[in-house]
Amino acid sequence: MTDFGAQAAVKITPSIAASSHLNTAAEVSSVAKRLGRTIAIMPAYNAAATLERTVADIPAGAVDEIILVDDCSRDNTVEIARGLGLTVITHEKNAGYGGNQKTCYRHALERGAEFIVMIHPDYQYDSRVIPVAIEILKLGICDVVLGSRIRTRREALDGGMPKWKYVANRGLTTCENIALGQNLGDFHSGFRAYHRDVLETIPFERNSDDFVFDSQFLAQAVHFGFKLGDIPVPVRYFDEASSINFGRSVTYGLRTVQVLWQFWLHRMGVWRSPLFQKREK
Repeated sequence: MTDFGAQAAVKITPSIAASSHLNTAAEVSSVAKRLGRTIAIMPAYNAAATLERTVADIPAGAVDEIILVDDCSRDNTVEIARGLGLTVITHEKNAGYGGNQKTCYRHALERGAEFIVMIHPDYQYDSRVIPVAIEILKLGICDVVLGSRIRTRREALDGGMPKWKYVANRGLTTCENIALGQNLGDFHSGFRAYHRDVLETIPFERNSDDFVFDSQFLAQAVHFGFKLGDIPVPVRYFDEASSINFGRSVTYGLRTVQVLWQFWLHRMGVWRSPLFQKREK
């Protein structure tokens, strides 16, 4: 693990919107694209035991700012995040996983990010690959980069992924690849990097506040013609790492299938879904 004391470059820099007195979203977007500002966002809930390790692994200079949105944690996540120099946003009531991401993305856009990377603060995904994902975005190879946990079956299982979760992931990812015309290794990764244009186009505010937010977002990205790709990312399953249980996973799977039906009904003109209509500026 990288020494956290050496990670000074991860600390906050002033936001573009605040320091430049920009008044419109278009002005902020224009400056963001010129400066290439990268912001890491962390949707957090009870991450006190793992937050510092997650931040410590982010390579020096990889991001300009880290925004942590706390969803009413019952531990001292907020105090630790502030001690690490992160930009901290707190919810007054629990907004859910999707609701947390909405807050993350709103603030990242407002603070002038051209590149946004989501890394869970529970130390499940390896933060060291952030520069790789961002470089792929900068080169224009992809607009959306996911971290695939499943380079091989053995690697995923040795990392602690439950067998039932592996089987469900393989089945659901295969269905999504076929339905959406993609060839991704893992549609359900919590490690994601986006170009600003993606968040400015996709109407993510209309998405669910629950876990199916992620499935809706990727279907939207495909609908609006963005290029998706993935990179292998080591993943760890342990007691402190967040993971939804079997019952909620079943619900998530069924709702993901529903998203695929909505995608095709909209594409064929049978039913116009607000999920696949451009967001209002």
